[in-house]
Amino acid sequence: MKIAIYQMEVIGGKPAENRLKVQSWLEKVMKEENPDTIVLPEMWTSSFKLKQLKALAEPDGEPTKSFLSKLAKKYKVNIIGGSIPHNVETNIYNTSFIFNREGEVVYEYSKIHLVPMLHEHLYVTGGKKAVEVFELDGIKMGIIICYDLRFPELARSLALQGVQALFVVAAWPTPRKYHWTALQIARAIENQMYVISCNAVGNVDDVTYAGNSMIIDPWGDILKQGQDNQEETLVQDVNLSKVVQVRKEVPIFKSRVPDLY
Repeated sequence: MKIAIYQMEVIGGKPAENRLKVQSWLEKVMKEENPDTIVLPEMWTSSFKLKQLKALAEPDGEPTKSFLSKLAKKYKVNIIGGSIPHNVETNIYNTSFIFNREGEVVYEYSKIHLVPMLHEHLYVTGGKKAVEVFELDGIKMGIIICYDLRFPELARSLALQGVQALFVVAAWPTPRKYHWTALQIARAIENQMYVISCNAVGNVDDVTYAGNSMIIDPWGDILKQGQDNQEETLVQDVNLSKVVQVRKEVPIFKSRVPDLY
């Protein structure tokens, strides 16, 4: 499967402008690389303009959900839709939508763990549904959002359900950059699966985002890594058979003794 990651500099508080950026980028990357799956960062329509989220949040995910659906169908590409501020009744969630090549939503996930350092919980409601497996092109996958990465139980739960590739969409800030890279490598090694991340870059409201989007294989080797502060595209073919190979060579799942943990 060929993956294209958009390490994006999000324009704070400007959803329409960000949708145009994504559309232009997608047209270019499909022409030049023709990936199977594209990945966007967390809160790519708005960035973390938390005090403005009531105005920026999209009722039932619209218009962005329809926008991404049309792009997926037009280009016959799977889309890991980063996340957007998503208004459901009186609550705002930080939600990711996943689209297959036909433009159908195959999964949606709302971020469970909200960032106390950014006071995200004062503006956003945490997701109430457990992480689940979804499939694209017959491959079992999972997704978590940013701060979720610090909670290994989520990734392990997905690995135990057979996930081969975990997507991490984020707006992870520079002061905690080392945690960002180290935790991704750990999640890949301990679960013997691909970890594919898309982080933002740039500065919004005095928060600088760390970039360093990554594609890490099940052995923990970094196949691709973005720069700290540059908007860029990362493209990589991933060989999903390596998950089976590594899990056979080091059979950690057979060695688990969960009743003693």
